[in-house]
This record gives sequence, C-alpha cells and structure tokens, in this order.
Amino acid sequence: MAKANVKEQILTTSVQLLHSKGFNATSVQDITDAAGVPKGSFYNHFASKEALGLEVVQRYIDGVGQVAAVLEDRTLRPTQRLQQFYDRMIASNTANDYHFGCMLGNFSTELSNQIPAMRTAMRDAFGGSTNLLAAVIAEGQQDGSIGADVPATDLAGFLNDAWQGAVVRAKAEQSRAPLERFVRVALGRLLR
Repeated sequence: MAKANVKEQILTTSVQLLHSKGFNATSVQDITDAAGVPKGSFYNHFASKEALGLEVVQRYIDGVGQVAAVLEDRTLRPTQRLQQFYDRMIASNTANDYHFGCMLGNFSTELSNQIPAMRTAMRDAFGGSTNLLAAVIAEGQQDGSIGADVPATDLAGFLNDAWQGAVVRAKAEQSRAPLERFVRVALGRLLR
C-alpha cells in the first residue's frame, strides 16, 4: 500500500471510529487495527492522536460544507435554501440511526477543556456555519421573507445553538422528532 493510501485509510477509518466511539474511548491501536495498518504507520503520518483528531475534524467540516453548499445557491429564495439545508442536515444526522450525533457537538463536550487546538477548530467551524446562516437570513430580511426584528447574526447563532441541542436530543431518543421539531419551529415561527 502506498504511503498516501495508508494515511487516507487511517483518516477515513478514523472519521467513522472517532465519531461513533468518541475521541477518548478510541486508542491509536483501535484506529490502526480498524484501518488494517501497522501501528508504526500511524506515527509516520500523524505526530499525535490530537493531530489526527484535527484532520478528522477538518474532514468532517468539509463534509458538512458539501451539505451547506445549498445555502449559497442564489437561484433559490433564502427560505428555500434554509429549508433544503435543514432537510439535508436531518438526512445526514439520521443516516446512521441517530447513534453518532454531530461530531463537532460530540467533540465540543468531550474535548473542549482538554485540547485547546480542538476547541479552536470547533469554535471556528461553528463560527463559519453561523456566518453562512447569517448571510442567508440577512438576505431574507432584506427581501421581507424573514422578519427583521432580530439581527441576522443573532438569529443564526441561535439556530446553530438550537440545532446542536436538537441533535443531542435526537441522539439520546434515537428519534428524528427533535430535528423535525427544530425545523418546524425555526423555519415556521422564528424566521417568519
């Protein structure tokens, strides 16, 4: 196996493993066993488990970015973009039977007090998604499809926070109902 393929195998395996088991509950040995590579190969590609974790978070963010691309589709009205975005997020979060939740949310509760670089990466990721949402909300406020009584950045931050809570609850209940309730209330009441 070529070196680039070994690194990719470790990364791909780690996204699934760290998301499903958690960062602290997953050892480097677990990762290399699941990837089918020698443990020494891990350290040829990653200085530490934390360094791997940062790359895994970036990989996860990139995946969410593909889902969020609809927020920048100006052929759709702002409210349509938000609806499609959350429909895609529900599909993404329920694809694994609710067991994993959001990696950023999971890592935030697990690692934000342990690994400052991880906390920074998650803070930046949440900030980026808030900015994307705020831009769409501001457009909707300008065209009158979204109420303008609350600043777009405040609404976007609240939506991100409430979404994370809905994801945690969906994970705990093994049900998509909290996610659907979030969308129903957020898009049906808050963003009118």
